[in-house]
Amino acid sequence: MTPAGRATRRTLLRAAAAGAAVTAAGCAGGTRSVQVAVVWSGSELDRFRRVVAGYPAPVHVVSAGNDIDAFLRARHLAGTSPDVAILPRPGLVTDYALRGWLSPVRPSNEYAVPTGLSDLLMTRGRRYGVWVKAAHKSLIWHLPSVLPRPPATWDELVTVTRTLGALARRGSGPAPLAIGAADGWVLTDWFENVLADLAPDAYDALAGPDADWQGRPVRDTLDRLAELWSIGGAFPGGGRRALLTQYEESVIQVVRSGRAVMVFEADFTAEVAGTFRRGPEQPKTFRFPSARAGGGGPLIVGGDAAVAFADARGGVELIEWLSQAGAFQPWLDAGGYLSPNTTVALDSYADPVRRQLAGEMRAPGTLRFDLSDQLPGPFTGSDGVGIWRIMQDFFSDVTDGVPAAEAVRRATGQLAAAARSAGGGR
Repeated sequence: MTPAGRATRRTLLRAAAAGAAVTAAGCAGGTRSVQVAVVWSGSELDRFRRVVAGYPAPVHVVSAGNDIDAFLRARHLAGTSPDVAILPRPGLVTDYALRGWLSPVRPSNEYAVPTGLSDLLMTRGRRYGVWVKAAHKSLIWHLPSVLPRPPATWDELVTVTRTLGALARRGSGPAPLAIGAADGWVLTDWFENVLADLAPDAYDALAGPDADWQGRPVRDTLDRLAELWSIGGAFPGGGRRALLTQYEESVIQVVRSGRAVMVFEADFTAEVAGTFRRGPEQPKTFRFPSARAGGGGPLIVGGDAAVAFADARGGVELIEWLSQAGAFQPWLDAGGYLSPNTTVALDSYADPVRRQLAGEMRAPGTLRFDLSDQLPGPFTGSDGVGIWRIMQDFFSDVTDGVPAAEAVRRATGQLAAAARSAGGGR
């Protein structure tokens, strides 16, 4: 059996076991629990359980693992769909709604989200989900003792990377950048931030059915990434080692081993850094740098949306409750949470860093939702598939000496072919 086959079998077994478990849990107490499937595990799962402990009816939460789509499809086939699921991609909300799997939902009157987020959960004029968690994905992390003056523009980032890369090649210091290129979503986040900065209108268009993946904005974005990623000494161990480095390890290379100076990724990096950092120094962040001096930087966000399955008992009511401003206060108090709901008071955040990031997400006109999470079908990306794999191929090319023009030509051809196959452009 292939690794993919084993993973699918594990997902099916987990889904079957979860269906039996929630049925047993619902019957044992005499009152049927509202069943919720989530992608979260570990501390995130524990904190969400604290949130729903405040709901006036019993709630049973099941972790579906990373591939919640496969988990929910298996549960649907078995006739044991949960009442509610919290999905990491708006494309799944649209897909399930068009299949007739979901019930329309209504948020509370305390629910409001930044422009550009709300419409992503609408299908045929009806709302099928509410945003319950956000991720700020335009941050670069560093230790101030190692990088006292962060670069303010893209050109400064390139200059710093060249300077530190030259020192690293001589064995005189750490590499400038850590990157978890084994996780394709890290590379798509780089792509999205550069594209949103260079061509915000083109960014929006690429999420639509007429997207041009071989156009000038995509080529310019890949050119800019090639300029940075091809710098000698940019990554610990070089590009081939970076392709074996997972996201968590890339954070460790900055905050613990000191093998790199900077790492780019979202606000949830704080959780990894807090677990693995060495010594008392706290890592700091700066916004992903813009190509324009003084022009601010891009702001890419991801998010998790709650949906109710058709004929769900109590699912619509739970979602309305989750959209209230105070519902997630236990998670706000515990830290590690960003709310997409702009009615949540900023002083509700115990963590001053996330309070600042939440404020940044409310600035008008700057926010763009994670592009790869909006793409159709397998183009959206997963391990070894779609835009994740294409960006890994591109990274491999530019860090292995393939000329930028050739690497860009290959990548745009792959992107256009994948888009056509998924019905998402050309």
